[in-house]
This record gives sequence, C-alpha cells and structure tokens, in this order.
Amino acid sequence: MVSTEDIKSLILKALPDAQVEVLDPNQDGQHFAAIVISEQFEGLSMIKQHRFVNDALKEYLNSGLVHALQLKTYSPNQYQQTNFSVELN
Repeated sequence: MVSTEDIKSLILKALPDAQVEVLDPNQDGQHFAAIVISEQFEGLSMIKQHRFVNDALKEYLNSGLVHALQLKTYSPNQYQQTNFSVELN
C-alpha cells in the first residue's frame, strides 16, 4: 500500500523547491489528491505541470499501486491569485 508520505517524497525528489500536500481522502492507499506549488511551474500550462508530477509518480501510476490522483498544481504566482487560504508545509 502507498502512503501519502511516499507520494510526497517522490514529488519532492522531482521538485525539491515544491510545497506539497497529499491527502488520501478514501483512506484506501490508492486514491489520492495533491496540491503542488513550485517555481518550476512558472510559465507552464496546467497540462505540462500535471505531466511533471505524473512523471515523478510514473512507477506507482503504471503499476496500478496508485489508482487515481487528483492534482492541483500552481506556480507561486498562480497560487497567490487563487482564493485559497490553505497553509502548506
């Protein structure tokens, strides 16, 4: 079973500057939601941002260990323009 920390660790390995929050809303170790904020996303389309994260998790996604991943990705500027008040670690 995959943990939220496993996913967070892989994302941070690919995006060391990122702020990452990973949730397991169904508590089943297969369906996850993540918010990722990284300077490396600046100027990239949402699709390219998501590809960046999916590539970091490719092994888990391709093997079926992670069945679903809901992603919200932002550059710091994009995140500041949202109405979120979530404090990420």
